[in-house]
Amino acid sequence: MKRRRLPTALLAVLALPAFAAQAYDYQLKPQAVADGVQVFVGKTENFSRENGGNIANTGFIIGRDGVIVIDTGPSKAYGEQQRTAIARLSKLPISQIYLTHAHPDHVLGSQAYAGVPIAALPGTTQGLTRDGDSLLSNLYRLVGDAMRDTELRLPTMEAKSGEVTVAGRRLRLIPGLGHTDADLMVFDETTKTLFTGDLVFFQRTLTTPNADIPRWLKTLDAIDAIDFKIMVPGHGPVLRDHAGIAQTRDYLQWLRDSLQGAARRGLDMPEVLQLTIPERFQRLAVLSTEYERSVSHLYPAYELETLPTVPKSRP
Repeated sequence: MKRRRLPTALLAVLALPAFAAQAYDYQLKPQAVADGVQVFVGKTENFSRENGGNIANTGFIIGRDGVIVIDTGPSKAYGEQQRTAIARLSKLPISQIYLTHAHPDHVLGSQAYAGVPIAALPGTTQGLTRDGDSLLSNLYRLVGDAMRDTELRLPTMEAKSGEVTVAGRRLRLIPGLGHTDADLMVFDETTKTLFTGDLVFFQRTLTTPNADIPRWLKTLDAIDAIDFKIMVPGHGPVLRDHAGIAQTRDYLQWLRDSLQGAARRGLDMPEVLQLTIPERFQRLAVLSTEYERSVSHLYPAYELETLPTVPKSRP
């Protein structure tokens, strides 16, 4: 019997619900960097609908009794796919999540880990409580459909500085400052792997919406003294040396000196945006975009520093 063919338009309508229900596919593939330590390396790009907000590094450590996750990515779909990818490598339960700081590309996948304790520094929890809804809304605007059904899930416990054993794995939790007002690093004592969060970038230009450059530089000095063998920066490829620290420090020092000098010369913001960026930074991803953002975030404060102090009038 000859089968009747459905009109093309009707086929499209029938296909629409299935298409609409399909989650964005992040194609997450963990990269083994040490024994029991895996990393999902994000793209060194800006947020876009094409990358679904997958621009940050996340990772996990397989312990004796469970799995420890460091950062959960930008969306519910990312968190779910991250959890599925972990389950392919380990049947152990997820024991603990650590969030390195309060930026959306690192924390909004936590919704996929219902029932799992989420630890962060108090400043991170305060920042997400205060700004979480606006961060969420902004990422919906930038990333679009990949964010579908994503909701903010706040940390459930405090990450305290010092050594801790989780799922049979000995970790060192190291607080820092500078990229934000609360930056957590996670150090795996077994493999000497250091997850720095966004205190270190490599081959991608720094983001600075909440930056305090003097504090950030001081924290980089402290990171230099840590006895790590492997470094997982917040953005960019995994490192086995201190090159990421040096590159982050170099860019911060140039940015500080450049903006301070421009303010002292009385340049306005459009003129600062036209300053020449040194050749050694031209290979950094998304340089022009992040430089523009840094000028808009940071330059007003440097301009204020140059204003003369008005003496107080006597009564």
